[in-house]
Parts: sequence; C-alpha cells; structure tokens
Amino acid sequence: MKPPTATQLRIIEAADPETGRLSGSDAQLAGLVRARLAFRHPRPPHAYFLTPAGHRLRGAAQAPAAEPSPAEPVAAPGVFAARTGTESAPSGSEGAARAREVRSAWEGLVELRRMTNTDGARDRPCAWERTHLVQAAALALEAAGLPPARPGGAGYEVTGTPQPEAVAVREPSPEGLRACAAALERAGWQTGEHTAPRGGGRYLLASPKRT
Repeated sequence: MKPPTATQLRIIEAADPETGRLSGSDAQLAGLVRARLAFRHPRPPHAYFLTPAGHRLRGAAQAPAAEPSPAEPVAAPGVFAARTGTESAPSGSEGAARAREVRSAWEGLVELRRMTNTDGARDRPCAWERTHLVQAAALALEAAGLPPARPGGAGYEVTGTPQPEAVAVREPSPEGLRACAAALERAGWQTGEHTAPRGGGRYLLASPKRT
C-alpha cells in the first residue's frame, strides 16, 4: 500500500477530533477510501469518516517528532495492520510500543462501531469489519493479548475462507484454540470448531455477529 500523499495527510490531520469526520473534494475523499483510511457513512448525508487506520495515522502525524538515531534508518510512514500470524517475519514495533498501537487500534475500531452501527452498539462488528474480515479478527485476537504465530513457533493464524463472512483461525494447542474462540466471542464474533480433512487438525470458523 502506498504512503498517503501530502494532500491526504492534510485532510486526515484536519479531521474532526471527536468524530473523525472529513472534509474535502469527492475525489480526495474517494482516494482515502481506496487507501482504507476513510469510509463513507451508509446513511444520509453520506459523510466521510476516518477508519481505525486513519485515526492512527492522524495521531502519528500530530505527535511530536522524535529525533532519529544516526545509527538507525528512518522508517517510511505506514498504516497499522494487525498481525495475522501468517507473516514471514513480523515488522514494526514490539513489546510495550506494539501493545499501545494495538490498544489504540482496538479503541478506534470500537468507536467506529459506535458511529456506524445503526443502534450505536459497540459490542457488535460493523460494516468495515465485514469487508476486512482477516484484519478485524486478527485485531480482536491481538487486542485480547493472544500471541500471533511466529515462524517455527506456536500462536494463532487467521486466514480467509471461501465462505462469505468467515475466517479460519488455527492454533496448535487445544487450550490456545479455546482461548481464541473466547476472545472472538467477547469481541462480537460467533465461532465453531471444526476438523480439517486428512488429519489437518482442529480449527475455528469465525464470523461477525449481526445481532
């Protein structure tokens, strides 16, 4: 995904600090939607708002700039992505810094639920999650403190499936799989445990609840 342009950054920084509502031309706002930094509200007046990724980028843009260490290269600006456990090697921050990023992203997603669910429900997945199933499920698991899989190690893996509005969640231990199911259910997902064919082990099929 390309880094946002200077114009897009200005629009993001000018968003309403409370609601994340955006102002700009139709073409500019549509560009932010394509970049997954904004979404168009389904109800009139069809205003545009920041997604959790957009909120995070806005916060990073407004934070005081730190002086980079001469021994370390300056990283290009990026967009937060929950770890699915399928990455060849995790990138970005670790430890307490990563925990803060995950917490901020989860809080942004809960606020997005409040703004976009017709009844303002925070405990039920919203439309954005239904169109970003793998990232949404991975964020729910990471926000619950569960570890994503590392190369050659244990942890959860979230992948897409041919079924509509469903992801597969794998974890090598039965206890870990049950912990994943509990975390997703607390986050408003419904889960069912299945056995993969040809001795592939147990896995979860998870879908966002509608009611």
